[in-house]
Amino acid sequence: MDSIKIGIIGMGRIGKIHLQNLCTKIEGVEVTTVANPSKVGQDYATRFGVQNVSNNAEIIFDNPEIDAILICSPSDTHADYAIRAALAGKAIFCEKPIDMSLERAKEVVLKVKACDVPMMVAFNRRFDPDFNKVKIAVSEGKIGTVQSLHIISRDPEPPSIAYIKQSGGLFKDMTIHDLDMARFIMGCEVTEVYATGSCMIDPAIAEAGDIDTATLVLHFENGATAVIENSRKAAYGYDQRLEVFGSKGMLQINNPLMTNVTSANEYGSHSDVNLNFFIDRYATSYLLEMQDFVEALGHRKSMPVHGEDGIKAIVLAEAAYASFREKRPIKIG
Repeated sequence: MDSIKIGIIGMGRIGKIHLQNLCTKIEGVEVTTVANPSKVGQDYATRFGVQNVSNNAEIIFDNPEIDAILICSPSDTHADYAIRAALAGKAIFCEKPIDMSLERAKEVVLKVKACDVPMMVAFNRRFDPDFNKVKIAVSEGKIGTVQSLHIISRDPEPPSIAYIKQSGGLFKDMTIHDLDMARFIMGCEVTEVYATGSCMIDPAIAEAGDIDTATLVLHFENGATAVIENSRKAAYGYDQRLEVFGSKGMLQINNPLMTNVTSANEYGSHSDVNLNFFIDRYATSYLLEMQDFVEALGHRKSMPVHGEDGIKAIVLAEAAYASFREKRPIKIG
């Protein structure tokens, strides 16, 4: 394959990140077409040299020159676009979740397989250098037998209520990244999920049918346990930490800060604040994620994150909802 030609559906925050990386930092690829409902997003794509822009995604599906489609549109459109892309014979890069419904997500993966096109689900944190280093160390037995995993994921501010209402809820929108990371680090499957949560930040979130604070306990087939803590608001900024404890030691990831400058005076020592949000914290992971997608296409290799990974994350998110509602642990079949 010569230059890989890509179409992008959606020019929101994620679509813009992928467009910038593809147009300025990744070789052997050309973004030829962008579909976005607003002219603002279309104009943004034009500034990066995209020749074809439209408010209709059919401009991408109907173009025989396009090799791959990035689905960066709202979550409730992912399944329809993924199936449409598969039927058009295009490789697929799909932001999470594949769909809000587990059954619909399974249908998508089956249809993509039937069309024999590659599909990658975007769990960008797997490509973060820190998380990836921990994964490799665990896989190589550097800390012996893993006994426990602790993941902390807290946003600096909750999203808008309009977003909350269409997000699928905390477990499918936010925790799903941590559920995937837990599977990724452990290298085995979850056998049981227990979830508890409440609305501690904004009553409007509860009125919208969601929670903003949660704790999950996962049991794995290797006997280890993981604890995931989530909050929609941390006063001190974006909080993304992880610790793995094993028979021979411990691995820990702390928050990167705005700068590495520290100060000391009679009142104590002080460091800088946390990074603002995911766009800053995971800038490198978004680039590496897209580089791996392009490389897999160009060399016809297996995708680094499969549709099945997306399915398993949704299974765990739905188990978390069931556990929260029923106030009991949920076995994973």
